[in-house]
Amino acid sequence: MKQGNIRETQACNPLTEALSRIGDKWTIQIVMELEPAPRRFSELRRAVGGISQKMLTLTLRALERDGLVTRTVYPTKPPSVEYALTDLGQELVVPVRALGGWVIKNLPRIASARERFDSESGAAASGECR
Repeated sequence: MKQGNIRETQACNPLTEALSRIGDKWTIQIVMELEPAPRRFSELRRAVGGISQKMLTLTLRALERDGLVTRTVYPTKPPSVEYALTDLGQELVVPVRALGGWVIKNLPRIASARERFDSESGAAASGECR
């Protein structure tokens, strides 16, 4: 590999890291749950099906670190914590909605392509992993 390519790859690391965070399945679900209004941790956990408490905590911390979510602690007994999207997080909703719309529109084509691929490869019939 040429040294120029190494520099280009290194320059892409922040982009790759940000896309990994934004493209994570939990991130997308959390962002969409926070879009209409701030939510408490327990509300988010109930709303985002299948997420563990640990994964929700880790994802919210990462979103806070990236400036997409704010965490507000209210001095109640016990303390109440609320999460909300920042302006940057609200901006993320636009492309996420567009991507979701694209997926919904193209689900039949995706299903058809999968069926065609599976029947041609025989992987589905034999249960083999590729």
